[in-house]
Amino acid sequence: MKGNGHHGKTGVSGTSLNGTGGAGKGVHDGKLHVSVNGSLYPAKVKSRRQRWEVKPSEMANNTFNPIRAIVDGMKLTPNKDKPMIALSIGDPTVFGNMPTDGAVLQAMKDAIDSQKYNGYAPSVGYRESRQAVANFYSCPEAPLEAEDVILTSGCSQAIDLAISVLCNPGDNILVPCPGFSLYKTLAVSMGIEVKLYNLLPEKSWEVDLHHMESLIDERTSCLIVTNPSNPCGSVFSKEHLQKILKVAFRHCVPILADEIYTDMVFPGFHCPSMASISSDVPILSCGGLAKCWLVPGWRMGWLLIHDRNDIFGSEIRQGLVKLSQRILGACTIVQGALESILNNTPQSFYNSTISFLKSNSEICFKALSSVPGLNPVMPSGAMYLMVGIDMDHFPDFKNDVDFTEWLVTEQSVFCLPASAFEYPNFFRIVVTVTEEMMVEACGRIREFCQHHYRPSSCNSNDLDQ
Repeated sequence: MKGNGHHGKTGVSGTSLNGTGGAGKGVHDGKLHVSVNGSLYPAKVKSRRQRWEVKPSEMANNTFNPIRAIVDGMKLTPNKDKPMIALSIGDPTVFGNMPTDGAVLQAMKDAIDSQKYNGYAPSVGYRESRQAVANFYSCPEAPLEAEDVILTSGCSQAIDLAISVLCNPGDNILVPCPGFSLYKTLAVSMGIEVKLYNLLPEKSWEVDLHHMESLIDERTSCLIVTNPSNPCGSVFSKEHLQKILKVAFRHCVPILADEIYTDMVFPGFHCPSMASISSDVPILSCGGLAKCWLVPGWRMGWLLIHDRNDIFGSEIRQGLVKLSQRILGACTIVQGALESILNNTPQSFYNSTISFLKSNSEICFKALSSVPGLNPVMPSGAMYLMVGIDMDHFPDFKNDVDFTEWLVTEQSVFCLPASAFEYPNFFRIVVTVTEEMMVEACGRIREFCQHHYRPSSCNSNDLDQ
């Protein structure tokens, strides 16, 4: 090209950057650019990094599971003379004594054989599957349609979606204590503060309403209510739920209702959904197949949107749809089986499951109630029983973690220390083991406690005098 540069931009090598063919380099808008066949591209700039420096993200660094942190740090060396009994894992399938119903398995087989569910589904789930969930949980007090349901990869993803759509970094959420550790794991990883409100063991784990309300401020974006409870096995009455709703209404705080155990309630107790008794508080309710249908590995959950007064409006719904697109939906095979699972599982299956859990809970509660130094709290549902430890009577141990660690060492019984739920001096027992194992485990716990129990210091002094 000929010219003095006044009739067009000229590259440093004298090659035109206006695109008459070939390639060249030049300065454009103060930056080095390259012309390739008439198109202008920024030139590659030498990386500022002089060496490899790949670090985990802040989100990864902030992700912390209290259960794993405590359990992984425990020195668990079972007594080689006694077979291990693990009462620590909230998985009803571990011991093989609680299989799902044949109708559930047949629904899955039919879905596979149909070959209709091998492709991608919408990120929120197949419409017919969402409608099946809506029909199953809809009631006159809290009607649901397919549009109110998002299918998720387990109840855990439903909880993740709910927290993610309601909260920004710097906000805070209210979480029960003791409570499911995943709430904190998810929130803290997103820069959300967790405030723990107390549950009262002397009142069958009801909420300390005054404490809960005292924690609410202008940055409180979500109140989590778990009913029935993990880890407590408690079931709130309708009257108590109404009191919680009044607190939420006074402060205009939406509720995330974790109701994964809603259908696992012992006879004599009633567990209404929060949405069914709320006329003015918007609620995101989480549930799934995992517990009631005894298939946690199938990873099928759902999020139900209850917003009769249009407080969430379209923005929260759209936000949930967008967030669901990060995972692209739950397992399509299980979605295909969902309508049949919900409609064809016989009532006898549910009744049998609940009867077994209640019986095991009663065996455990009765056996441990007579053990000096232990204070079990009888559950009303779910799969768990919490046991208080009078640590003053067990001076050999520093805390509940130490207590449960030595229980494994001496008796090969593993219970989860409640410090994992940020509630020290308790431990949680999972009541899904066989009846024989439950009886054996309670006997070993009794033996352990009898060996280490000591009278209180004041009683010891009285005896010395």
